[in-house]
Amino acid sequence: MSEALALYIHWPFCISKCPYCDFNSHVRDQVDQAAWRKALLADLAHEARLTEGRKLGSIFFGGGTPSLMPPETAAALIDAAQRHWGFADDIEITLEANPSSVEAARFAELASAGVNRVSLGLQALDDQVLEFLGRAHRVDESLAALETAQRHFGRVSIDLIYARPDQSAAAWDAELARAIGFGTTHMSLYQLTIEPGTRFATDVAKRQWQPLDDDAAADLYELTQTRMEAAGLPAYEISNHAAPGQESRHNLAYWRYQDYVGIGPGAHGRRTGMATQRHRKPENFLSAIERNAHGLQSETVLDPATQAMEALLMGLRLREGVDISALSDRFAIDSGDLVDWAAVDKLEALGFADREGFQLAITPKGFPLLDAILPQIVAIEPTPDA
Repeated sequence: MSEALALYIHWPFCISKCPYCDFNSHVRDQVDQAAWRKALLADLAHEARLTEGRKLGSIFFGGGTPSLMPPETAAALIDAAQRHWGFADDIEITLEANPSSVEAARFAELASAGVNRVSLGLQALDDQVLEFLGRAHRVDESLAALETAQRHFGRVSIDLIYARPDQSAAAWDAELARAIGFGTTHMSLYQLTIEPGTRFATDVAKRQWQPLDDDAAADLYELTQTRMEAAGLPAYEISNHAAPGQESRHNLAYWRYQDYVGIGPGAHGRRTGMATQRHRKPENFLSAIERNAHGLQSETVLDPATQAMEALLMGLRLREGVDISALSDRFAIDSGDLVDWAAVDKLEALGFADREGFQLAITPKGFPLLDAILPQIVAIEPTPDA
């Protein structure tokens, strides 16, 4: 039987653009909900025709702010996905949500539509910090939304952003302890990064404020690992923590380099050696649907070496690491052509990598330096079109 597919559905709209965000999100005065439902259903049907015979193991509504999507649209997409593909047993259906009272009022309907896991963007547990981050909600409202989510969904994840300007270890430790006390079984904890093209990048360039320095951020990362391990929520990926068995199955499909279908503006996909990308701008996506009955901007065949490189880069984000022998067999490439083993030996001596036979993983000590470590390990040069 073919391995289950993952399905990603992108809802591109937000009420406002957060100053740190470089995702494909857009603010529009009006959204034609009927037109968007029709367009996403058409895009979904197109991908289903190309992946017949595969069942879905997970669906993820991302954005943007998919909790702004009418529940009937989510229901229509879930129903269509089940008709087209069929669902694996115990399918995981996740929806990202802002923790506002307006969106929380839709949780019961979303649960009835089939959503069984929600990811709440709390981001901080301090009203001043939320204002700095450009969030529309406040702490009291977000905690009420969390309580509502825990009533309606079997699984709830929360997001927090740390390593904020001038954030102390004591303040983050207290905030993290409070968050752990909410009892969720999955937490995504992201260090604040200054992404090009964002308002924060402009602010920093103008010296309106300065990011936390690297040494202090590294200390907060180490504190985070210690606190989360002690709480029974160890990191299974560099920024994601879960109780055993509560990991995001959808995101694991990405990191383990399994096939996934992406629909909606800007969505990426990987299906049987093919990289797909949709038009990013919402208006361009709708125009493509009108012309072609799908939103594809490009389909690129990936050679085995490029696929192996992508699989390695994704897999080394996971605590479990990568079985290099299995990867070599999968893509018919010699392990020495995929991994620079001499570099691995040096990284292992420094405590940044761990190798047992062909099983290779980055250590907790190495994770904060992942962006610098990966180019040393990967022996393959990407092809120009990859």
